[in-house]
Amino acid sequence: MKTTKYYIAAITAFVTWGLFSLVLRPIHDYPSLDILFFRVFSCSILMLLIAFLFKRKKIKETIAIFKAMPKSEKRKSILLNIGGSAFLMANWFTFIYAMNHVSIKAASLAYLVCPILTTLLAYFILKEKLLKTQWISVGLSISGCLLLSYTDIMDMLFSIVIGLTYAAYLVSQRANKNFDKFIVLTFHITLAALFLVPFYPSYGGPVPTEFRFYFCIETIAILFTIVPLFLNLYALSGINSSTVGMLLNINPMIAFGLAAFVFKENITPLQITAYGIIFAAVLVFNSHHLFAIKQKYILSSKDSRQT
Repeated sequence: MKTTKYYIAAITAFVTWGLFSLVLRPIHDYPSLDILFFRVFSCSILMLLIAFLFKRKKIKETIAIFKAMPKSEKRKSILLNIGGSAFLMANWFTFIYAMNHVSIKAASLAYLVCPILTTLLAYFILKEKLLKTQWISVGLSISGCLLLSYTDIMDMLFSIVIGLTYAAYLVSQRANKNFDKFIVLTFHITLAALFLVPFYPSYGGPVPTEFRFYFCIETIAILFTIVPLFLNLYALSGINSSTVGMLLNINPMIAFGLAAFVFKENITPLQITAYGIIFAAVLVFNSHHLFAIKQKYILSSKDSRQT
């Protein structure tokens, strides 16, 4: 039951990301690179301001922890954080491109593939153990993704690239445990911003002038980037990356609902069946935790009646 707060953090993050298309679609006529540039730059500026205004003590503690590490641990930490930034940046660009230039369904499929890839990477790299029911859940997820890819194999291939970048991010950050999560996230986003700055003059379009663009970008930066990423890293400090990865299925299921009911994309019975299977997979994967919550509720009810 001590893990409930980490589950809540992960679920909140993925519900938020599931609603991402609501704020991304209004600026779909802007180039994907421009959206990426302004998103990363805005996030970096905001997080640096917060860090230097309110987190100076944590910055000093982080530097002290890093200096006290053995050389091998320092190298590992540098690789984990630089790699995390690279994975995050690659994931953002491919996701924005798919959302605005392929389809919302293609983007949502990426985050159905991602939990499978995360679970497999966590099993082979981090040696995280899985229950039999959780392996059954992985099998259900694979079958659901195969059903979805049957209608469009190119969407599936594109989705694997997006899913793999975020799966690599989740697994790498599960091993990155030594530092304050907000400082880590600030480092990841600021490094991504520094990497992108030299490319902006050559690859960025004309500076946008519409209020709509900047309103959407700042909303994306705060509500759909900083908050859910922080919650995601917090969740990884308390539960396995494979569990966080499987909860990630919440994101595409919400996105799928928006594609069907808000954006009126064509939805087939096969796709509905596939998403139903994947929803069942999420419940099966987390059934041990759901059962523990139910048991605690039953016991507390009995105790209250006895008193």
